[in-house]
Amino acid sequence: MSGQKNKKAPQHLLKHFISYYKPHRVLFYTDLFCALLLAAADLVMPMIAKNIINIYVPDRNLRLMLIWAAVLTAIYLAKAGLNFFLQYWGHVVGVRIQGDMRMDIFRHLQRLPFKFFDETRTGSIMSRIVNDLQDIAELSHHGPEDIFLSVVMLIGSFVMLARINLALTCIIFAFIPVIAVLAIVLRKELRETYRITREQIAEVNAGVETAISGIRVSKAYTTEEHEIDKFRRTNENFKKARARSYKAMGKFGSSMGFFQDLMYLVGILAGGMFLYNGKINAGEFTAYLLYISMFLKPVQKMVNIFETIQNGMTGFIRFREIMEEAEEMEPEEPAKVGTLAGDIAFDHVDFEYHNTDETDGADKVIHDMSLMIPKGRKVALVGPSGAGKTTICHLLPRFYEIDAGKITIDGIDIRSMASYDLRRNIGMVAQDVFLFDGTIRENIAYGNLEATDEEIIEAAKKANIHDYIMTMENGYDTQVGERGVRLSGGQKQRISIARVFLKNPSILILDEATSALDNATEMLIQESLEELSRGRTCIIVAHRLSTVKNADEIIVLTKDGIEERGTHEELMKNSGLYKELYEYQFRTE
Repeated sequence: MSGQKNKKAPQHLLKHFISYYKPHRVLFYTDLFCALLLAAADLVMPMIAKNIINIYVPDRNLRLMLIWAAVLTAIYLAKAGLNFFLQYWGHVVGVRIQGDMRMDIFRHLQRLPFKFFDETRTGSIMSRIVNDLQDIAELSHHGPEDIFLSVVMLIGSFVMLARINLALTCIIFAFIPVIAVLAIVLRKELRETYRITREQIAEVNAGVETAISGIRVSKAYTTEEHEIDKFRRTNENFKKARARSYKAMGKFGSSMGFFQDLMYLVGILAGGMFLYNGKINAGEFTAYLLYISMFLKPVQKMVNIFETIQNGMTGFIRFREIMEEAEEMEPEEPAKVGTLAGDIAFDHVDFEYHNTDETDGADKVIHDMSLMIPKGRKVALVGPSGAGKTTICHLLPRFYEIDAGKITIDGIDIRSMASYDLRRNIGMVAQDVFLFDGTIRENIAYGNLEATDEEIIEAAKKANIHDYIMTMENGYDTQVGERGVRLSGGQKQRISIARVFLKNPSILILDEATSALDNATEMLIQESLEELSRGRTCIIVAHRLSTVKNADEIIVLTKDGIEERGTHEELMKNSGLYKELYEYQFRTE
C-alpha cells in the first residue's frame, strides 16, 4: 500500500465516509432530530429552576410549583424515550454502516489480483475487516450525534447564559479558544500512536492466524514454545504501542479536564462576585451554575469522543487503503467469448514477480517464451524447481499480468476477455487442495453452483469418490471441517477432481495434482484424471515423470526457457535433460 495513496486519502476521506450515510439517511436524520429535542429539553430545565426559586417559592405559589414539577417529570420521561431511541437506533445506524463497509471490502477483496494476497498477510486483512470496522461503527454512530449535540448545547447554553448576563458569559467562553488550541496540539501525537497501535493489532492477528493454521506442524516438530515466544514478542510490542496511545490519551484527557475544572471555578467565582454586587439574583445564579454544567457537558463529551474519533478515523484510513487497491484489470469492451476450443499460444512472453521491497529487485521467471498447444492436446511441463512451470499455469487464467508478449486462446488475446469468461473455460486441479468449511455436496458444487444433486453425484462417480461418500453416515451432507481436515489427501483430491468434472471446462490444468499422494492412491486418482482430461486441452505439471509418459508432448523447462520438447520416446532418444531426470527417478523409485 503506497505512501502516495496514504497522502491522497485525507483529501477525500470525509466525502467517502459521508457517502455511507446516504442509504440510512432517514434513520440518521431522525436520530439527529431526537438529539436536538434532547438538547432542547436540557436547555429548558434551568430556566424552570430559576423561575421556581425567583418567583414561585417567594410567592408561596404551591399550585404553579406542582404544575412545573409535573412538567419537569414529563420532560424527564420524554428524555428517557429519546435516550432509548438514540442508544438503540443510533447504534443500529452504526451497525448498518459497518455491514455496508464489510460487504464493500469483501466484494473488493474478491476482485483483487493474486499479487495483493502474495504481499498481504491474512491476519492483517482480518484486522481491517473486524477490528477497524468495529471502531468505524462506533464513530459512525457517536461521532455525528455527539458533535451535533455538543454544538447545539454550546450555542444553546451561550444564548441562555447571555440572557442572564453577557459579560459573565464572555468570561466563561474565553476558555474555548484555549481548549481548542490545546486539542489541536495534542491531536497529532494521538493520531500517530493510534496508527502504530492499529499496525500492532494487525501483527497480533497475523501471528494468531499463522500459528493456528500451522498448529499441526508446530506440534509435529515440538516447537510450541518457539511459537509461544514469537507470539510473546508480538504481544509485547502491542502492549507497548497500546500503552503509548493511552499515555497520549491521558495527557489529552487530563489537560482537557484541568481546563474544564478551571472554567467551572472561574464561573463560580465570577458568578459569586456578580451576585455579591447585585448584578444577578439568586435564581439567576442558580440557573447560571446549571448552564455552566450544561456548557461543560458538551466539552466533556468532545473529550470523551476524541478516542472514538481517533480510533474510527484511523480504522477508516486503513479501510480506504484496501479499497483503493487496484482491482484486476478488465477490458473496457471485452471480447464475446462462449465455450473456447482450447488452442493456446504463448507469444514471446516475459514475466517476473515484483517484490514489495525495492531493494530485492524482481524475480524474472519467464523470458521471451513462445509455446503452441493445439486444442485437445495433452502437454506436460517438466523440469527443475523454479523453471516457471506453475507460473505458466497461473498466467493462462490471468492470475498475474504478463510484462511483455501475449497469450491467446483460439486466437483471442486473454487480456481482451473478461476474466469470468476466461476462467469458466479453465479447470484446475492443484497439489494443495483447498476445501471450504461445509459439506461434501457444497464443495463439489463449487464447480457449478447451479448443478442438481444428480449432476453432483455423477461428477463424484467420475472422480471415483461416490462409493466412499456413501459409506459415510451423512453421505454428501458430511461436514469436511476447516480446509477439509476430516478427509485424507486422496479424498480431498478426488473432491477437487469432481468439481472440475462438474465445471466441464475445455482447458484443464493439472498442477502437481498427485505429487503429495502415496503410490496406491496416485494410481486410483490417475484413472480419474485420465477420464477428466479426455477430449480437453490439458496442461500437466509433474515431477514424477512416470505420470506424463503418455502425454502428446513433453516440454522440458529450465530457468533459461524451453530446453527440449517431444514425446517420451523422442526425448529418451535425445539423451538430454529429460532422459537424465527420468533415469534418475527410475533408479530412485
